Amino acid sequence: MELLRFFTAGNVDDGKSTLIGRLLLDSGSISTDIIETVTRQSKATGEHATIDLALLTDGLRAEREQGITIDVAYKYFSTDRRKFIIADTPGHAQYTRNMFTGASTADMAIILVDARNGITEQTRRHTIISAVLGIPHILVCINKMDLVNYSEARYEAIKRDFSAVTAALSLNQVSFIPTSALSGENVVHPSTHMHWYTGQSLLSFLEQIPVQPIQSHDKARFQVQYVIRPQTTELHDYRGYAGTLWSGKLQVGDNVQVLPGGFSTRIQTIEHNLKTIESADAGQPVVIQLEDDIDISRGAWIAPVSELPVMSDFVQGTICWMDNKPFQTGGMKLLLQQGSFSTKAFIKEITYKIDIETFEKRPSDDELKLNELASVLIRTAEPVVFDNYKENRTTGAFILINEYTNQTVAAGVLEINLQH
Repeated sequence: MELLRFFTAGNVDDGKSTLIGRLLLDSGSISTDIIETVTRQSKATGEHATIDLALLTDGLRAEREQGITIDVAYKYFSTDRRKFIIADTPGHAQYTRNMFTGASTADMAIILVDARNGITEQTRRHTIISAVLGIPHILVCINKMDLVNYSEARYEAIKRDFSAVTAALSLNQVSFIPTSALSGENVVHPSTHMHWYTGQSLLSFLEQIPVQPIQSHDKARFQVQYVIRPQTTELHDYRGYAGTLWSGKLQVGDNVQVLPGGFSTRIQTIEHNLKTIESADAGQPVVIQLEDDIDISRGAWIAPVSELPVMSDFVQGTICWMDNKPFQTGGMKLLLQQGSFSTKAFIKEITYKIDIETFEKRPSDDELKLNELASVLIRTAEPVVFDNYKENRTTGAFILINEYTNQTVAAGVLEINLQH
């Protein structure tokens, strides 16, 4: 069954958790015992006569007590048509880093807008991050329509305002749905109060929107996760390279190159679940044997000779700084991690910062603070093998780790740098 990954983002109290709770409840995705438990908790607060839908997603006690969603909460549900993974991301500005990570593998973004407040700085921030991450689909849920008397004029005005804000962004498909999560209007069932809206409900939209797999990049990219050398009597000369085919397709007999070494060879066999197969597709875990005896280690890449990725020890990327300790140019030794590949690295230059309210490029002050976005030039000890992130979201993503503390300090996306 097809899988859709999406995340929700918006201002605090725009109704993200309530929307997801309504989606789960009305689609029949919540078990009876959980509904009974949450109903009791809702009545205990004295604020809800029946059920507080937000409690279905705000899983941490601290979150419930504060009435906000702090971390990224993942929920899983399915219908007869499709499976779903939801990332409910925080609304506070200081948790931009959480949204960045929650959105990095998503097929779609749901950006909530309170119908009373319209477009806000947080709306711009979330939309800009979605653009940076190349999210394939953007759905704007104009929520709390019940509080503006289900006004069509208000809905159309917010649509115009959003389109004006995003005119300078490279967004893909953008859609709009008016909803009231609290009362269930246009969430799972069509609205009975907005007859002027003739589009789909949220669930219908989620079930039918085309999903472009993250591994849809047609150029084959295989990264070695483990080198298998049994060295037994029966398998004395066996050397297999285990991993997952990140994108594209590989077949027995393909002419390939091993990177970063640059050695050319051919695929001798492909194994899956201890059986020999003729070809492998994106997302498939396999063991590959090559015709030539080449010294290959964990993190190396195997790619078709005719469709090689970029390889460089100078890489340009857009990063979101995630550490509470600010970064200053030249002051931190890092590790760049890309799948199973890791190499020492340092940020040579902060090319510019990105204003996450306006998307404008701002001059660098050689410092990065928590949640700031910036374009940076990174120097690595070993060449990084990658594709432009907007072409291949798997090979084009990376994280930066503080070499001394082992803490992840940044997440980013790679782009082809023509200067090096």
